[in-house]
Amino acid sequence: MIFSKSDFSTVLIVGSNKGETKSLRVKTKHINRLKHYALSIGITIFILTCTIIFLSLEISKIEKERIAYNREIAHLKKQIPPPTDSTQARNYIQNIENKLKKINQYLIKRGIKGFTVDEVGGNNESSSELSPEETYALYDERLEDFILGVAFTPMGYPANYVINSAFGYRGDPIRRGRVEFHPGIDFKGRKGDAVKSTADGKVVIAGWFQGYGQCVKIRHQNNLETLYGHLSKVNVKVGQTVNTGQVVGHVGSTGHSTGNHLHYEVRKNGKPVNPKNFLSIN
Repeated sequence: MIFSKSDFSTVLIVGSNKGETKSLRVKTKHINRLKHYALSIGITIFILTCTIIFLSLEISKIEKERIAYNREIAHLKKQIPPPTDSTQARNYIQNIENKLKKINQYLIKRGIKGFTVDEVGGNNESSSELSPEETYALYDERLEDFILGVAFTPMGYPANYVINSAFGYRGDPIRRGRVEFHPGIDFKGRKGDAVKSTADGKVVIAGWFQGYGQCVKIRHQNNLETLYGHLSKVNVKVGQTVNTGQVVGHVGSTGHSTGNHLHYEVRKNGKPVNPKNFLSIN
C-alpha cells in the first residue's frame, strides 16, 4: 500500500533545556483518533476500578457473614439460664432448638451436611423424662458437636476471590478441541500468593501429584477432603495436622497448567463435589 504525503503529519518535540527540537512523523489518522484512544483507555480504567470495588465489597460481605455467625453461636451458649424452673428451661431449649433447625436448613441449602437436633430438648415425651440439668447437658453436647462439625467442614475461599474456571465439563485448555471434566474450581492468582486451608484436618498428600503438580490434599471429618493444586511451593508435610486458615502452600503453575492459578477441589467419600457450595454459609 502506498501512502501520500497527506497521510502523514509531523509532530515537533521542543526540548526544555536548549530549545532543541525533534520531529516525529506519524500517520494523520492516528492523530485524528486520539480522542477515541483516550476514551478507550478511560473506559478500561473505569471497568477495572469498578471490578476492584466490587471484589472489595464481596470480601467485606463474606467476612461480616462469618463474624455474625460466630457471634450468634457465642450468644446462644452464653444465654443459657440457670436450670431453676423446669418449665422455663424446657421452653427456652425448645426456642434454641428451633433456631438451630433454621441454621441447619441454611447449611443444607449450601450443600453442607446438616446436624441432628432431634431429642435435644423441648416439650416432647422423651425429653420430659429428663431433669433440667440432663436436658442442658444434652443441648450443650450437641452444640459442641455442631461447632466441631463447622470447624472440620471446608468453608470459605482458600485464596483469591476471583474464579476463572468453574466445576464441571469444559474445553481442555492444554489439548485443544477436547472436552474434559474439571473436578474443581480455579482461582486467579499471582505466583507466590498464599493458599490457606478451608478447614481443620490432616495432610495426606504434600508434594508432586500427577497432573496437579505440587499439590496438598487434606482429609477432614465427615469423609471430606480438600485439594490444592499447581502450587509453586508446599508449606506442610504428610501426616501434619493443619488448622483453618493456615497457609499450606503458594500459588503457582506446576503440573498440567497454562498459567499461575490455584486449582481447588472438595471431595466427599473420594468423589469430587462442587466447591462453590462450600464457599460461604448464607
